[in-house]
Amino acid sequence: MKLVRYGPRGAEQPGRLDAEGRIRSLAGVVGDIAGAVLSPAGLDRLRALDVAALPVGDRHPRLGPCVGGPGKCACIGLNY
Repeated sequence: MKLVRYGPRGAEQPGRLDAEGRIRSLAGVVGDIAGAVLSPAGLDRLRALDVAALPVGDRHPRLGPCVGGPGKCACIGLNY
């Protein structure tokens, strides 16, 4: 299962790629690809969807950041 966010900058919509590589809109299913959607239960819910029943999104959209609304990011660098 491949999830994407697509659309204009700042107004990305959630989507899922089907077997042919077309984007299927998840706009009516989830608000965004973030938070609880990325939990094991949320991902299981998305896996259970009938992808063919979802509407086809834009044909050549702008792809946005992979996760919406990121919080803090802590990094440790030991490459000195």
